[in-house]
Amino acid sequence: MSNNLATFLPLVLIVLVFWFLVIRPTRRRQQQVSSVQSSLGPGSQVMLSSGIYGTVVSVADESVRIEIAPGTTIKVARQAVVRVVEDSATPTPEEPTPDQPATGTDDGPAPAGSTDSPDEH
Repeated sequence: MSNNLATFLPLVLIVLVFWFLVIRPTRRRQQQVSSVQSSLGPGSQVMLSSGIYGTVVSVADESVRIEIAPGTTIKVARQAVVRVVEDSATPTPEEPTPDQPATGTDDGPAPAGSTDSPDEH
């Protein structure tokens, strides 16, 4: 009898380890995503599975309309929403500081051999 138990014990241990390491965390993650998708409402800041951030405009049974830029809305499947983000976590474009030029106006370093002062020629 103990010989039969000894042959099944490794199999039982493998199943338990697999359940704790794979099945249980996956099920928990699916429940969290499901609860996020069911709690969506207009005005919620969300992140899609593609990494796009936006604000929920309207919610239908299978789809969600999201505003990704002022006046630009897209219709996505409800399953594409992976999390609701806080207002401070939404990336915003950097505003240039007074001592820093706006993006795209910096010409980079001067080419070799050129000078900044016109008096040297």
